[in-house]
This record gives sequence, C-alpha cells and structure tokens, in this order.
Amino acid sequence: MECTMNGCGRSIERFSRALLAIALAYSALSCRAPATDPAAPLRAQRPLRPNILFLFADDQRADTIAAWGNSHIRTPSLDRLAGEGFSLREMHCFGSIHGAVCVPSRAMMMSGRSLYRVPMDLAGVKTLPEHLADAGYSTFATGKWHNGEESFQRAFQEGRRVFFGGMCDHTQVPLRDLVEGTLTDPRTGDRFSSELFADAATEFLKEHDRTRPFFAYVAFTAPHDPRQPPEEFRQEYLRHPPPLPPNYLPQHPFQNGWLTGRDETLAPWPRPEEMIRDQLAEYYGMITHLDAQVGRILRTLDDTGLARNTIVIYAADHGLALGSHGLLGKQNLYEHSMRALAIVRGPGIPRGESKALAYLFDLVPTLLEIAGAPVPDDVEGRSLLHLIEGRTTVHRDRITTYYEDIQRAVRDDSWKLIRYPKIDHVQLFDLLSDPHEMRNLATDSGQEERVARMSWWIESAQKEFGDPHPLEVENPAPMEIDLTGRARKPDRWQPAWIVEKYFGKD
Repeated sequence: MECTMNGCGRSIERFSRALLAIALAYSALSCRAPATDPAAPLRAQRPLRPNILFLFADDQRADTIAAWGNSHIRTPSLDRLAGEGFSLREMHCFGSIHGAVCVPSRAMMMSGRSLYRVPMDLAGVKTLPEHLADAGYSTFATGKWHNGEESFQRAFQEGRRVFFGGMCDHTQVPLRDLVEGTLTDPRTGDRFSSELFADAATEFLKEHDRTRPFFAYVAFTAPHDPRQPPEEFRQEYLRHPPPLPPNYLPQHPFQNGWLTGRDETLAPWPRPEEMIRDQLAEYYGMITHLDAQVGRILRTLDDTGLARNTIVIYAADHGLALGSHGLLGKQNLYEHSMRALAIVRGPGIPRGESKALAYLFDLVPTLLEIAGAPVPDDVEGRSLLHLIEGRTTVHRDRITTYYEDIQRAVRDDSWKLIRYPKIDHVQLFDLLSDPHEMRNLATDSGQEERVARMSWWIESAQKEFGDPHPLEVENPAPMEIDLTGRARKPDRWQPAWIVEKYFGKD
C-alpha cells in the first residue's frame, strides 16, 4: 500500500513524538522517589490514618529484652516486636523534679513538652490523645494514669480498669472506668494488674467500631515494685537467677543527694549479693509475665485483622538501678535509669534499629505525623520518622537529663558528664570503652578541655529547656557517706511475704 509524501511525513512525526514521550516517561521513572526519597515506598505502605496501640511499661530497664542481647530473660512477645519492627536503642527519659520519676515522664510523654514546661497534672495542656481525637480518632485507655483525674477525663473518650496513682499491690489494684465523661466509683481488681489491663485492651480491640481509627493507651504498672510476679514466673527465675549487673556495687561511692528514698530502702546497706539476685529474679519474673500479656494483645490484633492497619509502640517510662552502682531506684542519671525502651512496629515501619539519641517525648510529634495530624507549636519533641524511615542516622547531637536540683547530665554518642551541684562533684565517662559508667575520668590529665566543653553544654541546655537551678552552690555538702546498718521501714504497698523476706533480715 502506497502513501503520499505528506502522509508518510505525518506518520513519522507521530512516531517520533511517541518515542520522545516514552523516553521522557522512562527518564521520569528512573529519577523518581527511590533515588531521592528512600522512605517513599514505606510511606506508601502506611494507611493515611492507621490505628495506634501504645503499650507502656513502668520501670522497665532497657536491657531486659532477650532480642536486645539479654540471654538471661525470656521475652518472646517483645522479641517478636523487635524482630518485626524498629528498635530505638538510645531513647531516654528527660528526667524528674521529684522521686516519682514516672509522673513527669508521663506528663512529657503525653504533651511533647520538656520537664520545666509542663505541669505534672497536665493542667491546661492539650494532650496527645486530644490532638488525635481532633483528627478523628477514638481514644481509649486502661492502666496507670499518674497525672490527675481531670486530665484523664479530657484526654480520653473511654477508659476501662484505670488506676489513678503511682503504685499498689499488683493483686489489689483500685480501678475506675470512664463512661460518657464520668469516672465510676473505685473498685478492687480481681486479677493481677497486667492481666486486668490486657483484658481491657483485648475487649476494646474486639469491640472497636472500625469506621474510625483508634488510639489505645495501655499503661501497665509492671514491672514496678512490689516485685511480686505470679508464683510460676517467680520460681522460674529463682531456679535460674540472673547475674548481678556488671556495675553492681554494695553501696554508692558518694552522696548523690538521693540515697535513702523509698526505692532505695528495699534492701539494706551494703547491698547483699544474694538479696539483689533474688530481687532481680522477681523483677525478671514480672517482665516475663508482662510479656505474656503483651502477647495476648498482639494475638488479638492478629485475630481481628487489625494488625495490618495498626502501629504498635512498646515503651517504658524510664529504667531502674536494681543493684547497679549500689542503687535500687531510678532517682539518678546513670544510663540504667534514664535509658528507656522504645519499639515501633506496623505498616510502613521498616525492620531495624537505631542508636541515635532521642527523648521519649519525641514520640508525640512522631505519632501525630503518622496520624496525619498537625504538630502544635508548643510541642518540643522532634519527630523520629526521618530516623525510622532511614532518611538520616542522627536525631539529636546530644541530650541532657535532670534530677531534682541535685544532678545534671549531658552526653553525646561517646562521652557522658554528670554534675552534682550540691557537692561540687563531676563524673566523666567514656561510654564506648566503659558503657556501664564505672571509671570516672573527670580528673584525668588531658580531660580538662572535654570537661569544660561538656559543662558548657549543660549551661547552654539550661537556657534551651528553662532549667532554673544553679550548677554551683556557695557551700558544697560533704560527699562522704556510709549507710551501713541504717534502719529501714517498708512502705504500705509491699505484701507480707516481701516485708518478711526483705525487711526482716537486716
């Protein structure tokens, strides 16, 4: 079939334009997001408004997960989360203004604000669940709330088996529900605390109206003392007790300003090795029992089909000493007390981990960003999504931590300095060679410049975070202290067998 010159010319022209279009399309594809935005495929997997399940432990050290390297503890559910999600290995609690460290930790976690910019009862502060409710989320909570009843009623639309307080006997938990904005009269739970809260969470998941995404906050009171796990979990570790921590000491070597508070009186001075091993065994038993309840909640997510549309966060408010540095509590700025657990799992969340420095309250803008909700200007936290999605490996160059007006610390990836203003004492640790903070290098030759520079970091952070306390005092108190034989008194929450075992042997 013949064609005219004009017809053939038009055909060639059309063919050339088609080739050019294909070439341009291929070029655009080859330059698309994977080359410049490696997180784009991850974001594509994440629903626009995923459900958010926040599991929060109380006093759980960051080194108590088998998947994170502890071969002496059994945590299959947390191991599963770590294997399927993203572990934030250097998350930290910012600090505290008093001995109940969990109160400010939770206030910061619910507000995204730092220590000196949030009231402990969250009065006048719009909380994370309130922001999510504005974005169309159903908000639910069970478990511990240590920041006042009024803020809880504002924060959540529904609450079941809620404990208002700091600690209690785990077998006699005072509980209340939030029904249509009103709190019910208190009643006493009929099961162990972790089981009560897991029951409430699984009930909520099974009954949830799927026309709206949910934010479910499950705040366990375990493994906070009393360390009274169900007997089978206690015996498991008493038969095979975990070793003493590498930085175990019989007594803290100097007066840090908080050596005789409630937490510290749970064992005599000097700390008997056998007694610390037993307390560690009971603590591990609490965690393994808690892990089993977490497993129940995760199975409910799977069975209901909600897992494919739910971001799961497992975190803890701070750590605990339990024999490290001769201490038992969390009222100090060593890593065992200020480091916090944090794992994120769900659609669009890669498997992996990061050792970038972060604060717990950084989770607030992270979750708001995941939910597609705006981040308010008064939120001081920084979203971790860029870190989780692999767009960067650095989150904060350094972090500062605070305890009352008696301890201040700063650290970067390698070094840490702790200042004790009331006794004019400084500790300097090389965390790469001494991760357990046992060798104080502050007075070593050649460290003068480092101490000065890191001290300036603390001064600079005072302005950034509004820390009102002086870093020096006119008349420093003496450092020396020996608590050998000091009398102790059990608190009212310890069950009779713990009182007999740990207070009858001084």
